[in-house]
Amino acid sequence: MTIGPLQFYDENIPCLAACPVHTNAGAYVAAIADGEDEFAYLTARLPNPFASVCGRVCAAPCEDECRRGEIDRPIAIRALKRFVTERYGVEAGSDTYKKVAGAPLVDLPYSVGIVGGGPTGLSAAHDLRRLGYKVTVYEATGVLGGMMVLGIPEYRLDRSLLAAEIQAIIDMGVDVQLNTRLGADVTLGELRERHDAVFLSYGAFLGRGLDIPGGDADGVLKAVEFLLNTNQGFEVDIGENVIVIGGGDVAMDAARTALRRDAYESRTVESEFEQVAETAAITEALDVARTAARAGATHVKVISLESVEELPASEFELEEAINESISFVHRRGPARILTDAQGRLTGLETIGVLSVFDEDGRFAPKFDHDDVQLHEADTIILAIGQAVDVEALGPDGPQVSPRKTIQIDPDTLETSIPMVWAGGDAAKGPRTLILGIADGRIAAAQIHKAFGGEIQGQQEGQMVQLEQFHRLDDIYDRIGRIDVPTIPTDRRIGLAEVETGFTEEMARCEAKRCLRCFANILLDASKCVLCALCADVCPIDVISLIPAEEVGVGLVGSTALMFDERACIRCALCIERCPTDALSMGLWTGVGVPRVGVRA
Repeated sequence: MTIGPLQFYDENIPCLAACPVHTNAGAYVAAIADGEDEFAYLTARLPNPFASVCGRVCAAPCEDECRRGEIDRPIAIRALKRFVTERYGVEAGSDTYKKVAGAPLVDLPYSVGIVGGGPTGLSAAHDLRRLGYKVTVYEATGVLGGMMVLGIPEYRLDRSLLAAEIQAIIDMGVDVQLNTRLGADVTLGELRERHDAVFLSYGAFLGRGLDIPGGDADGVLKAVEFLLNTNQGFEVDIGENVIVIGGGDVAMDAARTALRRDAYESRTVESEFEQVAETAAITEALDVARTAARAGATHVKVISLESVEELPASEFELEEAINESISFVHRRGPARILTDAQGRLTGLETIGVLSVFDEDGRFAPKFDHDDVQLHEADTIILAIGQAVDVEALGPDGPQVSPRKTIQIDPDTLETSIPMVWAGGDAAKGPRTLILGIADGRIAAAQIHKAFGGEIQGQQEGQMVQLEQFHRLDDIYDRIGRIDVPTIPTDRRIGLAEVETGFTEEMARCEAKRCLRCFANILLDASKCVLCALCADVCPIDVISLIPAEEVGVGLVGSTALMFDERACIRCALCIERCPTDALSMGLWTGVGVPRVGVRA
């Protein structure tokens, strides 16, 4: 049966609701458990042109909301995505993705210019090209990928895989102009004359500094610049003792990259990124890097305002940094950068932190200026935030927000200028990869709507009734999560990926931990006779009959059937026991299940 917008089915699947691009993670995890890997891959790829990349480096908000986590630990959803992309994704040399993301059937007479070749811009290019638009991506550097290639370290994301996923988008017929920086090589006005619509999606490549004594000393680097240098094979003299100030994932990347300097520096500087030039500050850093002496850090220390419980870094990144012998000093704030008589950096003076957030949870650190510590350092890397270059917009650019980002309508991503949209870092500040991809997809849909196209609703689809039901093992709640395999710590000096991925046996076992809460228990109230047989047979007591007045429905003295779907394990015993066929189970195809191979 065809059903209109039903938000309930969306919100009742927590992993899907948490995913910014609406990936039905439960559906592909269950498919892996059942050995249907191609269907699993198509489900993961359907809403996400960077499924293979996300299988390695996604922040995985789906895992934070996974109902399995209420029992023990969430399903390793990201690692399971990698398992199927390694078999059917671009890294496997496969074009299976074309089943859900093929070339456009028609070419439309409209042209869209996209500023920024990172995940946001490329995701928009992918969707717009599929719809038939002529698309040109303007990238300031000499390589596409944005922070995926210039910011994420190679030990987390293999560059050949990234290149293949980007090439799949370009092969759809997307035009690219590299080394074309907004405000320097092309203006927004010129882009508006060339194209019918413009999408601004360039990244936040300006690192933030520290306004403390010595903050501009030689040897003080901004994390985004440091990562850009190392990911491009340029040389930076960082000495043996490195301090990283910050507590987020960028700080972890900077700290772990510092340990691998020798591996990065073994590359030739005449790399594919030789022509890359970023903002003025980054260009200056690259010039210094080209002539810097080669060196590798042996001691890396991360200093953060936050306690270990308050750190914004992901749990996995934090654990891996600790495994690699990176030390941490918590609840310390930078007060002064120390230098010698020649102005060379020698260390950092810190003060104690009494609190980081106020009573309302807002960032408002308080310090104990009498609690002073000194830390030796050859280099200090600042991982305290990034900024957007709004000056590149020019005097006739769109309105800028108080946060120095492009002002947009939060729902449509429209700017103050007609037919100009903005998203990702440019409009919202530094974002996670998956949030950037989501903005690109939203922008593409809104641009299409502006030209009279229709936006397919997330909940438009069909409820497919399931005839066969999955039964969890009797000991389902005692089967622990399988941790993602990694290479041994003593072999992490080079650039090989730290995570090695699941074996087939591991993937099947981990996927079988899924509670399959993406399937919905359906009740036809007109058939229900309130016999309570469903409640009697339920093994975990999530069905009950109570007086209707307790929940404010029905007549006084009548009975109401209560069902806690969040705790349901979808065993279907209630369906099989129901004498009137009032209960059934369905899969809603409008929430990220590909039409190719939909299983009934």
